[in-house]
Amino acid sequence: MTVRPGPAAALLALGLLLAGCSSSQVTTPARTATEQLLISTAADKAAERLAETLSVTGSVYVDSSSVEGYDNKYAISAIRDALLRRGARLSARDAADTVVELRVGALSVDSENSLVGIPSITMPLPMANNASTPEISLFKKELTQGVAKVAGTAYDRKTGALVASSGPQYGFSNKAEWVLLLLLRWETNDLLPSGERPQPAPWESMEAKPAARPERANAE
Repeated sequence: MTVRPGPAAALLALGLLLAGCSSSQVTTPARTATEQLLISTAADKAAERLAETLSVTGSVYVDSSSVEGYDNKYAISAIRDALLRRGARLSARDAADTVVELRVGALSVDSENSLVGIPSITMPLPMANNASTPEISLFKKELTQGVAKVAGTAYDRKTGALVASSGPQYGFSNKAEWVLLLLLRWETNDLLPSGERPQPAPWESMEAKPAARPERANAE
């Protein structure tokens, strides 16, 4: 007589199987890596333009006391770096010939979407969760742009006389995702140098690699 397992036995086996599964948690930072790259790239470009416009040399104190914000520390360091590469020497305030007072007008991310086609539409259903229709994209562009606006005023530490004023200097970075005729998708950005990517790439680390062949001893 053959005894077949009943529903209770099947549920018990399924419970044991599920109990053996494991999970991991990944902490999500306040900004994604893409947002950080967009903001820092825009800050780098604005810092270069500011330092080139001021053209201060000699001993310089960078006054960032009026600059506040989530990402402004990176922008301030980028400006210091750009000034140093153009001949300035950083110094304490009491020993500096020139004080450069910084101000930041913008350092953030904007988004813009364009769609030629039929957007997804959410339809409320009675006694059920809302349902959404699929998006039909003949052409779609999703643009995310980093924006930086910085300015600096250089003045003589002893006399307070104006040495140079940069005026507002801007930096922009871009990441765009494109969709054509529903299926063709690609991305463009100016965030990383050409050919830059993680090493090894995540998809390559899973590829099977042939085992190394042992070297044969040379015949005497």
